[in-house]
Amino acid sequence: MRILLAEDEKELNRIVCERLREEQYSVDACLNGEEALAFLQVMEYDVVILDIMMPIVDGLEVLQTLRADGKQVPVLMLTAKDSIQDRVKGLDAGADDYLVKPFAFDELLARIRVLLRKPSNQHTGFYQVDDLVLYPNTHKVLRADKEIHLSAKEFSLLRYMMQNTGIVLSREKLEQHIWNYDYSGESNVIDVYIRYLRKKIDEGHSHKLLHTIRGVGYVLKVDV
Repeated sequence: MRILLAEDEKELNRIVCERLREEQYSVDACLNGEEALAFLQVMEYDVVILDIMMPIVDGLEVLQTLRADGKQVPVLMLTAKDSIQDRVKGLDAGADDYLVKPFAFDELLARIRVLLRKPSNQHTGFYQVDDLVLYPNTHKVLRADKEIHLSAKEFSLLRYMMQNTGIVLSREKLEQHIWNYDYSGESNVIDVYIRYLRKKIDEGHSHKLLHTIRGVGYVLKVDV
């Protein structure tokens, strides 16, 4: 099992790394959020441990970027402050658990074991971007726990975009994938369906998920 630890307190970072390795975990460690994002771009992890207060990029920003990219790896947040507001911020951003410093190492291990037992989205059969959730097997879509009713084409379009979260998709690519014919450059079918989809998933929400990149295409992502 591979764990990423992002903790800016050097001594705590060193001790936790040593103890985790003694428990036979593979550990990559870093001291700030920028380094954590660099690790996450090139490696897959079973658990990510993030300190909230870190230099350059803080733990919440790392978590938001991680979830915006559609990655559902379990995340444990560390903080020196035991405040309701901090816990709510972390959980709302997509954290799976929360641990207040100082903590007993046995408690950290127990929480890691719980996170490792949780099935990921890949195995539970759903896609999630922020508070938008799509269940491919039942054709059910939720935004902020409210069901959204989509046509078959709208559902296929949204599923494809959620499978490619954070990637700008051209009109040509979308039309070829969803409608299975060559894009002529004259059809506005994609623009029409994007408009339908945007109205259904974004209307009434303060933060938008479906974005137009002028002259290029469309992207589904969380703005952070």
